[in-house]
Amino acid sequence: MRIIFMGTPEFAVPTLAALAGYGHEIAAVYTQPPRPAGRRGLEVVKSPVHQQSEILGFPVHTPESLKDEGEQQQFRDLDADVAVVVAYGQLLPPAILEGTRLGCYNGHASLLPRWRGAAPIQRAIMAGDNETGVMVMKMDEGLDTGPVAMEERVAIAQDMTAGELHDKLMIIGGDLMQRAMAALERDSLTLSPQPEESVTYAAKISKGETRIDFSADAAAVHNHIRGLSPFPGAWCEMPLGGRAERVKILRSTLTAGEGATGTLLDDGLTVACGSGAVRLLRLQKAGGKALNADEFLRGHALAVGTALS
Repeated sequence: MRIIFMGTPEFAVPTLAALAGYGHEIAAVYTQPPRPAGRRGLEVVKSPVHQQSEILGFPVHTPESLKDEGEQQQFRDLDADVAVVVAYGQLLPPAILEGTRLGCYNGHASLLPRWRGAAPIQRAIMAGDNETGVMVMKMDEGLDTGPVAMEERVAIAQDMTAGELHDKLMIIGGDLMQRAMAALERDSLTLSPQPEESVTYAAKISKGETRIDFSADAAAVHNHIRGLSPFPGAWCEMPLGGRAERVKILRSTLTAGEGATGTLLDDGLTVACGSGAVRLLRLQKAGGKALNADEFLRGHALAVGTALS
């Protein structure tokens, strides 16, 4: 088929590659415009989808908005059979949703209607879900509300981080979408409406919710840490070198232990929570590299009873 692909981050790249690899014609790729990057924002960087599209030789469009009538006409003029959307980063107006012969199909990283919205991978882990997946959905004007065509389920292991789940789902998502497009081409793709119950929303992660609250129970603390790893990273303050420093916690595990909330229970970075305890396994100081716990402790002596705020 003749496909318009719309996506921006690394998560979308395997789907673009899968569609091209199975012989579909990529009429154009839409992605977010290049943005300033780096600590000083001096370098303007193209999105991962933009970079991959240039390697593969696909024409790239980077409109700031698709609400402009001229942009909408340009989209229609591509005369595509279908648009495939994976983490594009813009809501699509009706003129775009209806701008191809067969509509727009979205690859979404959750088991809809659970976790509609911007951060389904992080929210699933933070909520302690045991299972998630990828779904191919025909898009409508709502937020991830369209009928579902295909799904692939994935178990979430107890210590799995958002980064690990992201990498697993993006590969599964590419394969699932190419299977869905093959079925659509054969006119054998079946659509089922989403159930109206069990709807939850995966709001974008805000900076204000990244600080660790050790007064919560250990499972909630552990889920918070792994759900925000590696980015943006859950953090606490530790007394290092005579002053409190912010440290990201990138990996943890549940363990036994009781004590004053937020204090170290041993010399292995076991921290008491509101109930139970977590062991911190990988840490990163601001401006430093990520270190395993034993490496971190070689540079920072932290006594039993030390309070983490």
